Amino acid sequence: MARVNKGRKILIVDDESESAILRAVRRRLVEEGWEALVVQPEPGRSVGEEFEAAALWSIEEDRPDAVLLDVRFGEHRDDQFRGLSILSEIVEQWPKLPILMFTQYAQGPDRETAVRGSLKWDAPVDFIDKLASPDEVVLRLRRLIGTSPESIPIGSQILVDVSARLVYIGDGDEREAALDIQGMKFDIFQELASAWYRSPGELVAFSRLERYSEGEDPRASLRVRIREIKDAIGKAMNTRFGPSELILNVRDQGYRLVPPK
Repeated sequence: MARVNKGRKILIVDDESESAILRAVRRRLVEEGWEALVVQPEPGRSVGEEFEAAALWSIEEDRPDAVLLDVRFGEHRDDQFRGLSILSEIVEQWPKLPILMFTQYAQGPDRETAVRGSLKWDAPVDFIDKLASPDEVVLRLRRLIGTSPESIPIGSQILVDVSARLVYIGDGDEREAALDIQGMKFDIFQELASAWYRSPGELVAFSRLERYSEGEDPRASLRVRIREIKDAIGKAMNTRFGPSELILNVRDQGYRLVPPK
């Protein structure tokens, strides 16, 4: 499917870019439709200094959409948290650039130092263990970049075509549009699908969805529209979704998309 993510650049700043972990992450980035750029510093100074200079140059030259940045560079004590120094430089020059901090400190006091360092800047910065799966890395990057694809597959039977503003039901070439999901109902379902795409299980608050409702009681109107969406998709799939299926109401918080099994 065509994606708005296609062609996006992710800059990897890590002195272990050829490790099995990073190679797996790079493959997953490519599968996502992103271009994985790897910083390749010129030798001459300490490892940390080399990567800091090369990272800043690469951002200026390549204009990536996000940076995957390690915390530690080399074995020297001075480079143990060099990534936080690099983070500071990036945020100062490009405060809106999303940065995912990649660290090997899974536990202990060093982890707390890295976490505090990654959170001290008011910028789109997130923190992830280096042992996290490539899928989790991609999910975190999606959230930081804040984009969704033009087409969002929900399980094997539902496809949200964002550009055409249609929801298709079925497999492959057998898909047919659920024409009852139009206007505000499509907007509601797109919000839920986009949140699920960025991070499965992500909740969409009532306040965000109620803007697509009308009348004196927007919460009640939203409930009606949600039920209509579920009924329309269920009808096309020859089923009826219960309260805990497809779109789940999380009491006093919002709704969450649950792909059908």
